Amino acid sequence: MCPQPVTNGNGHSAQNHNSNGNGNGQLNERRAAAMPYQSVGDFLSNTDKFQIIESTLREGEQFANAFFDTETKIKIAIALSDFGVEYIELTSPAASPQSRDDLIAICKLGLKSKILTHVRCNMEDARMAVECGVDGVDVVIGTSHLLRTHSHGKDMATITESAIEVINYIKSQGVEVRFSSEDSFRSDLVDLLSLYKAVDRVGVNRVGVADTVGCATPRQVYDLVRTLRGVVSCDIETHFHNDTGCAIANAHAALEAGATHIDTSVLGIGERNGITPLGGLLARMIVGSHDYVTSRYKLHKLKEIEDLVAESVQINVPFNNPITGFCAFTHKAGIHAKAILNEPSTYEIINPADFGMSRYIHFASRLTGWNAIKSRVEQLGLHMTDDQVKSLTSKIKAMADIRPLAIDDTDSIIRSFHLDLQEE
Repeated sequence: MCPQPVTNGNGHSAQNHNSNGNGNGQLNERRAAAMPYQSVGDFLSNTDKFQIIESTLREGEQFANAFFDTETKIKIAIALSDFGVEYIELTSPAASPQSRDDLIAICKLGLKSKILTHVRCNMEDARMAVECGVDGVDVVIGTSHLLRTHSHGKDMATITESAIEVINYIKSQGVEVRFSSEDSFRSDLVDLLSLYKAVDRVGVNRVGVADTVGCATPRQVYDLVRTLRGVVSCDIETHFHNDTGCAIANAHAALEAGATHIDTSVLGIGERNGITPLGGLLARMIVGSHDYVTSRYKLHKLKEIEDLVAESVQINVPFNNPITGFCAFTHKAGIHAKAILNEPSTYEIINPADFGMSRYIHFASRLTGWNAIKSRVEQLGLHMTDDQVKSLTSKIKAMADIRPLAIDDTDSIIRSFHLDLQEE
């Protein structure tokens, strides 16, 4: 069962109106009533204490339309840091001379977020990354049979030896290090766990699990991360591609199983269909971990960041994008509109005000109800009885059965109807 957002009936967070000494108690009582079917807490779950590794400037650069010049990278990095993400991951300095220069420039900004770069598991890449002044290095190598055969050609023994050498070097330089397998969910489980256990023994800060082709289901994710949690003592980072539409659900399942860090990108941009979107993840997480999410991230800046990235890669924000899609908080059906006007949580699991957004009651259609029309009449500063509004609603529905109605069309019908009433 899903909890409902904590509102006071008009869409505003209840805590904004608790100024007396009993405010916290009242809020807790309301939440308890709102969530009668809460699941029993799991001591391994990190749904209320996760961290975000924001990869728009690494994974996002692999998006088909992406070209970030230095100025744009700096704008995005500053915006993400101000938003509150704990880490920002950039393209490997080995990718190109400009990639290296951009990484150095962003490292020198002194942002609140830690700056990471993502490199292949070899000493040359590791040295180049450390020299750029990063806070951490994310090391990766393919471990599935497919990648070992058709990509780098190394066996598991060689991979383990190389990983330990690279990790030891990065640690000796006083830099944070993560080691990740690539194509984790198509890798042999025994091979995978043996490798993670070996790098954990030498003190890696995080191990990474990557669903590189987006093939995993939430249950598979939960099982693997839960098993891994029993093998390593370090943090667990997860990276989910969205080829089969499971990236957000998989991220949530990973946190439930004990993962500590989630890779995201703004609007989910990345290779092919991209990865877990920043906004989509926070939409999922705020439902169950409201206080953690609202206290840690400047949610009202999400739309600004998404607009910045969308413009940079020349795409539109999808209509059904979580939180910021143009119809994310639009209510059209008459039955829905009536309930929403009385109590927004009846048909909203997320309070739009938490993200600086607002809801919209759609009233210009054949599906409208008289409560929505009554609300619009009041917004226009007009006065009618309920019976008059119901008669007006019938006229609007009749016209909407003939052709689409714009807001101006509907307002004209309302004003004309009101004028006729005045003349009677």
